[in-house]
Amino acid sequence: MTTLDNRPNAALLVVDVQNGVVAGAHDRDAVVANIGRLVEKARQEQVPVVWVQHSDEELAPPGDDWQIVPELAPGDTEPLVEKNYGDSFEATTLEGVLSGLGVGRLVVAGAETDMCIRSTLHGALTRGYDATLVSDAHTTEDLTTWGAPPPEQVISHTNMYWGAQTAPGRTAGTVETADVSFTG
Repeated sequence: MTTLDNRPNAALLVVDVQNGVVAGAHDRDAVVANIGRLVEKARQEQVPVVWVQHSDEELAPPGDDWQIVPELAPGDTEPLVEKNYGDSFEATTLEGVLSGLGVGRLVVAGAETDMCIRSTLHGALTRGYDATLVSDAHTTEDLTTWGAPPPEQVISHTNMYWGAQTAPGRTAGTVETADVSFTG
């Protein structure tokens, strides 16, 4: 259970599913489709969907690479948090958004597994949130040229270690898209 007082709600956090981020991502279409299913489920259950959008020299607004993929569209009332660092909490409005929604539990999906997803998961847990990673709804590009393992191994490893993550008074773990529950 979250260590944040008066935060009984869950939210779906969709991180960096932008054209320039996922263009060459492993299993891109299946992951985007799973994220789409999660967004629909959250909306049907009236669970907040919070979108995170990265900006930097390569992903400069309002360029096409910076845009969220066309298969997904943030709702008019769904918060959109802009970030410049891997951790979606770092120097952003995310904490204020989640606090305002009474959110203490995050269900996380998006890109890139070995950068922004990992940073955001750890950032959430250290800030007192329960943080669940959707194991088949995150992806990364192939960075083997720079010494990284192949993308499927990066994803598998992240699922393995996040599934075993613990912290006092908080929960972590993984779940597949089909088994996501926003109620606990």
